[in-house]
Amino acid sequence: MRCPFCGNTDTQVKDSRPAEDHAAIRRRRFCPECTGRFTTYERVQLRDLTVVKRNGRREDFDRDKLSRSIRIALQKRPVETDRVEQVISGIVRRLESTGETDVPSDKIGTIVMETLARIDTVAYVRFASVYKNFQEADDFETFVAQLRPPADA
Repeated sequence: MRCPFCGNTDTQVKDSRPAEDHAAIRRRRFCPECTGRFTTYERVQLRDLTVVKRNGRREDFDRDKLSRSIRIALQKRPVETDRVEQVISGIVRRLESTGETDVPSDKIGTIVMETLARIDTVAYVRFASVYKNFQEADDFETFVAQLRPPADA
């Protein structure tokens, strides 16, 4: 592993332990060249996924991009960090277990929306506003109205 501080490729593992509910290994590393310390995470990857965008463009699946979008939606919400990591790992496992290497971006968005709807309604609406490209306040109003249970007659 290359040291992020000095670029030395001869770093040493000082400590390894399970992380993310045993879905990853957290490694504390030490660089003998610059004495820097840093952490790496090792995860199982069942297959390389390719995201197929709406316009047909293809790009490698990026777990960090998925993580960022979920964390933005959950920002300042009462959801624990460990729970967020479990959600992200669950979504990635679900995508990898489909058996497909090409995954449409709308399928990823749908899975994220289903997951956020179960965890936090505000995060669900935040994510939907970007995913569904809300343009004005009426878009929010219409979307939120669909979340409310029907009024008793």
